[in-house]
Amino acid sequence: MVNVAVLGGAGGIGQPLSLLLKLNKRITELALYDIKNAPGVAADLSYINTPARVRAHTPEAGGLKAALEGAKLVIVVAGSAKLGDRIELPLDRDQLLSKNSPLCRDFANAIADNAPDAFILAVTNPINSTVPIFAEVLKERGVFDPRKLFGVTTLDAVRTSTFMAEKLGVPETVYVPVIGGHSRGTTIPLLSQARPHLDRPLSREASAQLTEAIQRGADAVIEAKERKGSATLSMAYATDALVKSILDAAVSDSGTTVSAYATAVSAYINLDADREGGATIKEAISRDLPYLAVPVELGPEGITRIPPLGPLSPYETELLQQAIPELEQSIAKGIQSARQV
Repeated sequence: MVNVAVLGGAGGIGQPLSLLLKLNKRITELALYDIKNAPGVAADLSYINTPARVRAHTPEAGGLKAALEGAKLVIVVAGSAKLGDRIELPLDRDQLLSKNSPLCRDFANAIADNAPDAFILAVTNPINSTVPIFAEVLKERGVFDPRKLFGVTTLDAVRTSTFMAEKLGVPETVYVPVIGGHSRGTTIPLLSQARPHLDRPLSREASAQLTEAIQRGADAVIEAKERKGSATLSMAYATDALVKSILDAAVSDSGTTVSAYATAVSAYINLDADREGGATIKEAISRDLPYLAVPVELGPEGITRIPPLGPLSPYETELLQQAIPELEQSIAKGIQSARQV
């Protein structure tokens, strides 16, 4: 049996994500938790003739505890990108962190109490800071397993694959590793490592234009939705892709390792998930960063291996060096937020 809990299951990302999860035949129970509308979403989904039983939970009468009990995988999509009636660009990530960090602390403590062995997927922004919040709270509670904590940056890889396929004029999926973090200044697509390989390398100018389009992808959706919504549907799709990879590896009869390279799935992780691989990454970037978005390989207990980054172009190396200070600051802010009462 595979029980999955979606915290924020009635929200903009939560609803389409829950629909996709309901279609996953590996999932036997789907618990939707939200402050409102969860019963209606659960009732709607329950009509779909797939195996997963859908349950709704609200804060009343210990609903969060009930949603988490028995969960093998917990997805946190609660929170908001809005600081008012509209989404302001550029996003003020400090204000976003101030708004969403208490929620993440509460959820992390609830997970520690009720689902300490679960895989945790953090979608709540700013991911560069919220993932460290979850890690610090779980460390304090003595239940932190870096192999099972994922910041969902998968959308950056999905978006990059789409943009690259369009540029190449090919219908099939193009795989491009995406590293760094989940913000405009820290998302780094390694276009030089695209598969299938390019007939000739992109020029620096072409790489810069495509990279900027990828980094602006989230803002472009917000603008297209007249600043009243964000990339909820594509984020739901990307999160579901990561869930499938994790569950395929976790419940595979053979226990076969699933490589994220094969599925264009990457995540923002604690590099201690694979100490040897993490040390190789830190040496390659010449910085002792505890968190970074990287491709990973997965097994029954989560992350089994962090592969080397591979050769970066001079432009990609420059982007990474520019991103490191922002990542360091975001991580530090997340750790500080985790310690606030």
